[in-house]
Amino acid sequence: MKRFALSAAAGLLWMGMAGASWAEGADPQQLEKGKALFMTGAVPACAVCHTLSDAGASGAIGPDLDELKPDAARIKKVLQEGMGVMPSFADTLDEASMDAIAAYVVHATGGGK
Repeated sequence: MKRFALSAAAGLLWMGMAGASWAEGADPQQLEKGKALFMTGAVPACAVCHTLSDAGASGAIGPDLDELKPDAARIKKVLQEGMGVMPSFADTLDEASMDAIAAYVVHATGGGK
């Protein structure tokens, strides 16, 4: 039982480090694409509703992403399914674009930590 608990703890630690390094090791081109989509490329643009300092965005409809610091999985889920007044982007953004936005927001906010 003790061995299982140690293995589980090590696994959780590894998963946490992998998530943090995913954002830190993001491709600069992917981050640039994500920022462009966040600012103007997505329709409606994320910056219209969300505050994100790195993008110079001060939207007041959606959550302040600098404060929320979401992880990539949460961002992708909301982009795909929508939430509250936020629409789904499943029909207007492909997976690569959603991945780019998620990588950018995680990188800009230090999300998932």
